[in-house]
Amino acid sequence: MSEALAGKSAAITGAASGIGLACAKAMLDAGAGVILIDRDAEKLEELSGELGPNAHALVVDLLNGAEVSAMLPRILDLTGDLHIFHANAGAYVGGAVADGDPDVWDKVLDLNTNAAFRSVHAVLPHMIQKKRGDVVFTSSVAGVIPVIWEPIYTASKHAVQAFVHSTRRQLIEHNIRMGAVLPGPVITALLDDWPKAKMDEALAAKALMEANEVAECVMFMLTRPDGIVIRDITILPHGLDM
Repeated sequence: MSEALAGKSAAITGAASGIGLACAKAMLDAGAGVILIDRDAEKLEELSGELGPNAHALVVDLLNGAEVSAMLPRILDLTGDLHIFHANAGAYVGGAVADGDPDVWDKVLDLNTNAAFRSVHAVLPHMIQKKRGDVVFTSSVAGVIPVIWEPIYTASKHAVQAFVHSTRRQLIEHNIRMGAVLPGPVITALLDDWPKAKMDEALAAKALMEANEVAECVMFMLTRPDGIVIRDITILPHGLDM
């Protein structure tokens, strides 16, 4: 896939770690200029040095609506154009609803839905003007299969799926593709609050996967011929029983 994205620029939210970082590396390897968007300024500075001159850091607090809505000019200042936007940032919460903390739920729901939708709204005017672009969401298998141990997270990803497929249809006339990658459990910081017993069980059952596996799916989506869109691509570890 060498140089498959040559001449293109991409922006990825939540790019300082996990799936976002894996996708940034894959897009850089394919020749794109990549803007890594995250709130972790220190990590972004470190990564932009490590990843080379085509990697650009943009510090944005995605829970600050005004910052998100104003980020398009900052993106264009870095790369001059935007061909790909990956709404990847997200948060996780699991557990029984009766034992949950609604204040935590608010933060998860805000990042996974409102912040993601607002970030797409911020960049769409440029893509509509150019009459081209790719928008990819990191969703989850929980967006299509209700997961009993993560009802709040499941609800947020169902909302993502609804947004992706209603908005995708609005964007057809503007030649903008929109789709979602729906991974099963990925070994990232989002699983840090899993109980140790659950993590050990999942590892033993080969029910977890690495972020680079998701990045390969995102690259497949982005490199389809013009006129072809991957609406959803679901990737699961083979040992996952859902």
